[in-house]
Amino acid sequence: MTEKTLIRPARRSPLPSTDTEVGASADAVYERIVQAIMEHRLPPGTKLVEEKLSSVFRVTRTRVREVLLRMAHEGLVNAIPNRGSFIASPSIEEARQIFDARRILEPALVRKLVAHASAEDIKRLREHVALERQARAEDDRRAVIRLSGEFHLLMAEMVGNPQLTKVLRELASLTCLIILLYDSPNMPACPNHEHSELIDAIEARDEIAAVKSVTEHFDHIQQTLDLSGDDGPEIDLEDIFA
Repeated sequence: MTEKTLIRPARRSPLPSTDTEVGASADAVYERIVQAIMEHRLPPGTKLVEEKLSSVFRVTRTRVREVLLRMAHEGLVNAIPNRGSFIASPSIEEARQIFDARRILEPALVRKLVAHASAEDIKRLREHVALERQARAEDDRRAVIRLSGEFHLLMAEMVGNPQLTKVLRELASLTCLIILLYDSPNMPACPNHEHSELIDAIEARDEIAAVKSVTEHFDHIQQTLDLSGDDGPEIDLEDIFA
C-alpha cells in the first residue's frame, strides 16, 4: 500500500512537548482516531504525524506517542523506525485471519446473549438497528459504517466482559480497514437486515439460529472482498479532526 503523507502545513503551531497540558486525554485521542478509522475517514497507509496530531488535539507529543504505541500494540498502526507511524494496511491473509477470529469469538458471544439477554437488551439492540436504518435512509455512509461496527460492540458490552469487548473493538477497527481496502464502495458495512435477523434469533432463545446467523453474516461480508482497492486521495489530519 502506498503511504499517504501530509503536504499541507499545520494551521496551528503545536504545543510545547511538556507533560503539563489541558487538552484531550489519551483515551479521548484514541477514541477519536479509532472512530475515524471506523468511519473510513482514515484510510490504510495514512501517516500519523506526531506534530500534526499534537496540534490538532491540543496535547503534547508525549501523549500522542502514548496513543500511537497503544494502537501499534493493537495492530491498528504500523510503527516504522525512522519513518513514523502509519494506519495499518492488513494483507489478504491477515484479513482472512481477522474474519476467522471473529467467527470463533462472536458465536460464543451470541450463545451467551441467547442465554442471558434481557428484554431491555433486546430493546437496545433494536433501537440501534433503527439508527442504522435511519442512517441508510439518509444516505449517511459514515454513520452507517460506524453504527454497523458498534452493533457488534454493543452485544459484547451486554455480556459484561471488558476483555472481550476490548478484543472485539480491535477486531472491529481492523475489519473496517479491511473493508476500506478490499470491499466494493457500494457495500461499505454490515447489511441492516442481518442484524435484525440476529436479534430475532436471540430474542427467541434459538441458539442454533443465532450462531448460524452471525456466522453467515461474516461469510457474507467476506464474500464482498476483492483486490481492487487503490491509494485514494492524500489525507490531511487537521481536516479530519478539526
